[in-house]
Amino acid sequence: MNDSDGNQNANANEDGGSQGPERKTDWQALVERMEQSLLSLKAEIVENLIASNNDFREIVEGMDPKDLADIASDDIDRRMIEALGSQELKRLQSIDAALTRIKRGRYGYCIKCSKRIPQERLEAIPYALMCIDCKSKDERRRP
Repeated sequence: MNDSDGNQNANANEDGGSQGPERKTDWQALVERMEQSLLSLKAEIVENLIASNNDFREIVEGMDPKDLADIASDDIDRRMIEALGSQELKRLQSIDAALTRIKRGRYGYCIKCSKRIPQERLEAIPYALMCIDCKSKDERRRP
């Protein structure tokens, strides 16, 4: 895949050798790492909420046993939303959206210009929606 940012070639030897047809591309490996990072972030947010919020703890304890990563993506109960602070809810929604983009094969591509988001940006913000240029333009437009 052609990458104008040069990200695919940045870690060409990361997998320890030459790429054959059975080897994952650097991009696929990055997406898999980012998926694990997103799932870990999500679990961490949920665990922190359980530890710090009695209402949230009661909601989670009353649910069927589930993997923590699935709690927020299933049908979210109104009480759960109320227990979440707006920042945590926004982060969970962003993480869920990124996980959905991974499943659809659209993860890592800017929603404005469709260019690949640089690896460094995804590693810093795994749920980033836009490349740095589009994000900067978007922020300048806001009052």
